[in-house]
Amino acid sequence: MSTLKNHVQLIGNVGQEPQITNLESGKKVARFSLATNEYYKNTNGEKTQNTEWHTVVAWGKTAEIIEKYASKGKEIGVSGKLKSRSYEDKDGIKRYVTEIEANEILLLGTKNGNNSAD
Repeated sequence: MSTLKNHVQLIGNVGQEPQITNLESGKKVARFSLATNEYYKNTNGEKTQNTEWHTVVAWGKTAEIIEKYASKGKEIGVSGKLKSRSYEDKDGIKRYVTEIEANEILLLGTKNGNNSAD
């Protein structure tokens, strides 16, 4: 059961082109948003869509896979854990952020019907 502690799995679409950072150590970091959609019927019986946005961060080999294959609009699966941190913005205000630290990426659907990995 310990593997269930702080475990997140999501399937969604990449919101914008991932930001790739090459660190001085030679390690890569990828950061991108992931949109997950939920569909339900409202009180009038109409089909409604709710979109949640998640910030995903990946390191090392996982970041390299994202850099190569995960472009805007691509459907992917993400497995990882929640990480919270805080920082001070340029105005000195303390901000809190919760992100998903991905340790596994699954490439799913195709972008615009194209089956090749660009």
